[in-house]
Amino acid sequence: MSDYAYETDTAPTTGRSQYVTAFFDSRADADAAIDRIVAEGVARDDIRMVEGNDAADAPAAHEDKGFFEALGDFFMPDEDRATYAEGLNRGGYLVSLTTTASNRDRILDILDDEGTVDMDEREESWRAEGWTADSYMEPGAMAGSTGMTGSEPRATGMAEAAPAFTPKGDVVDGTIEVVEEKLRVGKREVDHGRVRVRSYVVETPVEETVTLHDETIHVERNAVDRPLDDSADAFTDRTIEATETAEEAVMSKEARVVEEITLNKDVADRSETVHDTVRHTEVEIDDDRTDRTETTDRTKQKM
Repeated sequence: MSDYAYETDTAPTTGRSQYVTAFFDSRADADAAIDRIVAEGVARDDIRMVEGNDAADAPAAHEDKGFFEALGDFFMPDEDRATYAEGLNRGGYLVSLTTTASNRDRILDILDDEGTVDMDEREESWRAEGWTADSYMEPGAMAGSTGMTGSEPRATGMAEAAPAFTPKGDVVDGTIEVVEEKLRVGKREVDHGRVRVRSYVVETPVEETVTLHDETIHVERNAVDRPLDDSADAFTDRTIEATETAEEAVMSKEARVVEEITLNKDVADRSETVHDTVRHTEVEIDDDRTDRTETTDRTKQKM
């Protein structure tokens, strides 16, 4: 639950957008991530940050469910909302924005680089301490709250929370309100792991053996005693010379491409049927004047 991508289908002219939500332990990390995202061309006004409590003064969850209320308009499941609310209650920072197919991967890289918290691991550690999401989602707690404004939540695509349901009709000024739940189904993209290919330079010592040819000049003087042959040039100046040579090893390097690595995605669509229940109230009218009992079943009325 570190980086969620809540998916929505927008108008054909704009394509599909996704909400991405990340959690940070420090304000500095959250601000650094926002600055880098703005540098990528995202308007600062389109980035939403929720600041948590001072960790030293944070009240217990059962004492203050304000953050759960404040996140009521974020497009996320209640369990995720409870986890983020607990993180804010403990002094964290929540950053969310809308991404597109062209910039989503880059923004996720930025969030990872700046230290976004793995909320799955964090939630697991809290549960080991005895924390449960039920402390926020107990009956009647924060249901149907309004809280903060804005439509950019995190990064999946879950249905929005339904309004609070009251099993029995409340009498208001002589009127019984008939309540009905409606099911909204959305989509949530869950990160199953990312593949990142990074190239870097490694220097490896190598050696080769080569045979080199050397020529060395030696001056030899030998004592002799023999008669001089008749020769006209016996007493003229003469010069002899030889060149001494040695071979040296000469190295050169040639860079060659030996492998290509490419990341590709296989994309497929599948249909899934979801099951849940919705509730509604029915009204039973007892009329003593006519000795009749009338029951209003809204389910039958819709058929």
